[in-house]
Amino acid sequence: MLLAIDIGNTNIVLGVFEGERLRATWRVATAVHKMEDEYGALLLDLMPLRNIQLKDITEAAICSVVPSLQPTFELLCQRFFALNPLVVEAGIKTGIRIAMDNPKEVGADRVVNAAAAHHLYGGSLIVIDLGTATTFDAVSKEGDYLGGAIAPGVRIAAEALFMRTAKLPQVELVAPKKAIGKNSIAAIQSGIIFGYVGLIEGLVARIKKEMGGTVKVIGTGGLSEIIARETKAIDVIEKDLTLLGLRLINDLNKK
Repeated sequence: MLLAIDIGNTNIVLGVFEGERLRATWRVATAVHKMEDEYGALLLDLMPLRNIQLKDITEAAICSVVPSLQPTFELLCQRFFALNPLVVEAGIKTGIRIAMDNPKEVGADRVVNAAAAHHLYGGSLIVIDLGTATTFDAVSKEGDYLGGAIAPGVRIAAEALFMRTAKLPQVELVAPKKAIGKNSIAAIQSGIIFGYVGLIEGLVARIKKEMGGTVKVIGTGGLSEIIARETKAIDVIEKDLTLLGLRLINDLNKK
């Protein structure tokens, strides 16, 4: 079985694949000060709940946007599973070409998402990841990563509004019934949720115009389903896109 590890700024998403089937997933809070033994103990508590044993894990693949935690999880794999994980970084085969001024600037998660979307859907693509940041990645039908856009994430915007204003409350991130809020909570929800819908629709339209032709839009990330319900700009939701990409890249590098 393959242990796939997606280390993000807010959450760490772990998945176990049995062949091509994603058998289990877990989401834990990112804590940069935790050691490999702490994360390892947590994982060993979680795996039996899905009937997965320590000896079942024979491979591991990591993508990380938190540099300090990458060696932590490499040590975890070595210490608990006696294996060296594949780490998505420069020199790894991904199945796509990076057509950027400086390919090393592109986050590993964006590369993995682009590779997964290209493999799964083909054609010209836009991948929108609604995580800590909201990222837009353009991929040509030939498999070229063309670039994209980065905006603050939905939760970052909501937290900034709460932290930097004296009277506005922290609210649940759900869509209100109407754009015109009749109270502060509804007004904030409208501004955040419908505001990000407008941001997504505007950027998707601009990127599609630059790419030309038919472009499929793939949504992923923790808040993708909430936003996708309010717009027709997103064609497909694939919540486990990064984990699927890690499996594909791991298989590609084995071959």
